[in-house]
Amino acid sequence: MLENRNQTNRKLLPSLRSSGGILLIVLIALCGVLVLSLLLSKTPARTLRYFFLGPLQNTYYFGNMLNSATPLIFGGLGVSLAMRSGNFNLGGEGQIYGGALVTTLFAIYLAPLGVLGAIMALFIGASFAGALAGLSGFLRMKWNTSELITSFLISNAVVLVMNYLISGPFMDPSTSLIATRKIPDSFRLSALLPPSSLSTALFFALVAVVAVHAYLYKTKSGYELRMTGLNSRFAKYGGINTRKFIVLPMFLSGFLYGLGGGFAIYGTYFSAIKEFSAGMGWNGLAVALIAKSKPSAVIPAALFFAYIEAGARSAMLHSDVTFEIAAIVQSIVFFLISSEVLLTLFEKKRRNP
Repeated sequence: MLENRNQTNRKLLPSLRSSGGILLIVLIALCGVLVLSLLLSKTPARTLRYFFLGPLQNTYYFGNMLNSATPLIFGGLGVSLAMRSGNFNLGGEGQIYGGALVTTLFAIYLAPLGVLGAIMALFIGASFAGALAGLSGFLRMKWNTSELITSFLISNAVVLVMNYLISGPFMDPSTSLIATRKIPDSFRLSALLPPSSLSTALFFALVAVVAVHAYLYKTKSGYELRMTGLNSRFAKYGGINTRKFIVLPMFLSGFLYGLGGGFAIYGTYFSAIKEFSAGMGWNGLAVALIAKSKPSAVIPAALFFAYIEAGARSAMLHSDVTFEIAAIVQSIVFFLISSEVLLTLFEKKRRNP
């Protein structure tokens, strides 16, 4: 009986991994919106109208939806890159937060350098986040520790340290927020679709999608990374340095998360606000799972998650439901996809220790 059940599971998993399976999960999540509205709202028709149409009703809501998708694109790319190599980065929360704070501090310090200082600050912040993720890759390469556990634990520690730094040594006493000083006006990205928060950071996110796709499918290093992720033993026998593709993809994954945090500072927040990025790391992970680790699919996946958040915010403002409806819907998507992907990942690691 157990063997028959395992065979049945193997037949079901490919269907979930297919595009049709992903679409089915999205439809289940949207049905969840319908059910929750009927159960929790006294005016379900009004709630559903603002949930589904609210994000598209004017440039303010639409622009903010696109803006919230921008860091998710960077995070989704980061996780996708790690997963393509057979690694798994669970440290996005700390990496995007840490990258944002380091970028902010260096942007303030390097303000006299102008544009060069802005680029240097962004690179330093992203490199800091990359080093956090790369450390998990190094520990796996050196002692075969699980990068899932180490990246998660390091991230939790980093979040606490960043909270202390923002609310303590680097807090700006002239503001009512728990935040650092603001970055120079010259470092701030141009606004798009005012009065929304959308900025030209969206264009940089799209460039990052093209760059990651080109790296994975147009370069020798990207080919070796994908081969290592598909079958590390085969890659090793083929002469690929598989140890390199334990550390490098994790570093690049954290680097992309750090870019997401840096561009959020440059385009939206202009200072590191305490816990401003809470949830971005996990949502970036969910985006990568929906996209099945394909860079080109990260964009629609990020837009879907941003649409859910924007719809919930619109419904909260114009009806009688709370914003937690978005968290419930996102958790449904996350649970359905991550349970299958993690099972597949563990099976692959069991075959290729």
